[in-house]
Amino acid sequence: MKLKLPHSAQNWLSLTGAMIALISLFMIVFLFIISVFFKQGGSYLGLVMYILLPSVLVLGLLLIPIGMLNTLRREKKSGKRKRDEWPRIDLNDIRHRNAFFIFTWGTVIFLLLSAVGSYEAFKYTESVEFCGTTCHKVMAPEYTAYQHSSHARVACVECHVGEGAGWYVRSKLSGLYQVYAVVANVYPRPIPTPIHNLRPARETCERCHWPQKFYAQTLRHERHYLSDEENTQWDIQLKMKIGAEQSALGLTEGIHWHINPDVKVEYISADKQRLNLPWVRMTNLKTGEVKTFIDRENPPEEGFLPDSVELRVMDCMDCHNRPSHNYKPPAFFVDEAITAGLIPGTLPEIKNLAMEICDNDYSSMDSAMVVIDSTIREFYRDSYPEIMEEDSALVNKAIAGLQAVFSRNIFPDMKVKWSEYPNHIGHVEFDGCFRCHNDRHETESGEVISKDCNLCHSIMAQGTPDEMEYSEFGRSLEFRHPEDIDEEWREELCTECHTGLNP
Repeated sequence: MKLKLPHSAQNWLSLTGAMIALISLFMIVFLFIISVFFKQGGSYLGLVMYILLPSVLVLGLLLIPIGMLNTLRREKKSGKRKRDEWPRIDLNDIRHRNAFFIFTWGTVIFLLLSAVGSYEAFKYTESVEFCGTTCHKVMAPEYTAYQHSSHARVACVECHVGEGAGWYVRSKLSGLYQVYAVVANVYPRPIPTPIHNLRPARETCERCHWPQKFYAQTLRHERHYLSDEENTQWDIQLKMKIGAEQSALGLTEGIHWHINPDVKVEYISADKQRLNLPWVRMTNLKTGEVKTFIDRENPPEEGFLPDSVELRVMDCMDCHNRPSHNYKPPAFFVDEAITAGLIPGTLPEIKNLAMEICDNDYSSMDSAMVVIDSTIREFYRDSYPEIMEEDSALVNKAIAGLQAVFSRNIFPDMKVKWSEYPNHIGHVEFDGCFRCHNDRHETESGEVISKDCNLCHSIMAQGTPDEMEYSEFGRSLEFRHPEDIDEEWREELCTECHTGLNP
């Protein structure tokens, strides 16, 4: 039986729309089968299947009534149809009946597919795969660092969006410009941080990290290697005072005192990266006591009034600012690679050589890999020819190891490396804690924010494996610098010498 439709549907625009819609529907079903039953595809398949093709399908469906309306409009102008005559639906007419049933069942199927597709599109745009791999070049540094972080099993949206429709809509609106920036190739390299409109940490981080239930004390063991010929091992063991000595005392002291619910810490920053904090105010919400600390060496601008600027309330992100996207300095990731056995610590001068290689700027990741290979081979061929002759496997292992850790932390294409993204945890390569705890922030009465090491940690052990020094129970060792720098470590900040490479 020949399928009959209203004559208004018999136009090229409507037929084109129908063909586009049918082809799009077929492709969606086909790709869905491929992805579900054959486990094929990736981030781009999801983008095509749940976003691109449904958009084309809707466009095709819209062309059908547009073509029909254009046909009716032309008939009115030509006089074939009265101007005041509305379209009639007569189910006794087989053409109308066919059109009615096609429209009805088509609408039901379309709404059903739209419901499923909308959910899948929502789920896909919330996935780690979408966030990390769709804009591959732009997000490669963030995605790579995330995969090697302690939050690798936490979805991006759990931190960047959180719960609630308001922040979801806000994130998608922000994403529109990001899509434009990628398509137009106008995105910054590197991507600037911090994100100033990031959702407050109390609404995201604290859904998992409950401030009142942090461990009071933890033991941290760090292993470093000096940049000498022997790559001398230097260990330091720290008792980190996250909370009070006894967990029952809660957050009355220790590192996480800063987020004590009874304390409010506010500050202003003199720069976008929050490295220079000239003004800090502490308010005890229980007693009402207020203390204002001003950096006597870098005070706020003359005429500064706290009420005239936006004050930031300190939260988790002011210290843990790189929880999932941390680009480690070479001094750290090479130490870790030697400890893990990725880079042989028995190779003479390998630590110093690795630092020199990482100190260079490269145009691309490929060029960096080539330079790592050629530089290490050339160095040992010239300086230690016996190693190249008798144990070249060690050199090959060092090359592969340095290439691996380099590619996780430095991304030449996006101009991403440790120096572009200061990490405020600690105080070695970046001031971090010393932004406030520097003996310079002072109240009018002379009280300062102390730089005393023992406020945050106690040194339980330090030294080389052959000359390890241990503390007595309940006491802390005085810090001993691996190199003999006299008393300079007391007087200067670590960042005066440490840059993430060789001091």
